[in-house]
Amino acid sequence: MAATGTTGWYSRGYLPHLNVPGLVQSITTHLGDSLPKATLHRLLAETERDDIARRQRLDTLLDAGHGACWLSRAEIAELVEQTLLEGDGECYRLLSWVIMPNHLHVLIETLPPMGLGEVVRRWKGSTSRAANGRLGRSGAFWERDYFDRYIRDDAHLAAVTRYIEQNPVKAGLVARAEDWRYGSAWRREAG
Repeated sequence: MAATGTTGWYSRGYLPHLNVPGLVQSITTHLGDSLPKATLHRLLAETERDDIARRQRLDTLLDAGHGACWLSRAEIAELVEQTLLEGDGECYRLLSWVIMPNHLHVLIETLPPMGLGEVVRRWKGSTSRAANGRLGRSGAFWERDYFDRYIRDDAHLAAVTRYIEQNPVKAGLVARAEDWRYGSAWRREAG
């Protein structure tokens, strides 16, 4: 595993990450049981040179709702949401997010000197300890790695924001993004 202070491109095994404070990035991470390891490794191998196909296939698998879906429990979703909100303005600017039953999509701008790797490590560390305690379980809560993509321009930013907020609609969980309680669309409407 690369040191959390690594700047630039690095890998923790099979996914490349860009760690540059001040960059706007989209992050997807999922619960440890939401994708069988063999399925994930096969998907990564089959889409090695096609990032778009990888994202589409990963999203389809995650939206199918495999695993225990601990994030569908209100007390766990609230814990994750509170963790995201607490870092807003301190370690990053939180631009958009949605907490799905077995995964999380977040759009942030990291604030110097903290890079993306440290931000995600903090999210996962604190939420996994607290969630496991509330659930009376032990072991891995989140999948070890995560997917990230830096935002290229304003059009890309708008498309990613729309994708994140519409994820519960796409997955068939609600009719309107604003109806999904654990996301930036609901929070903006609730005001």
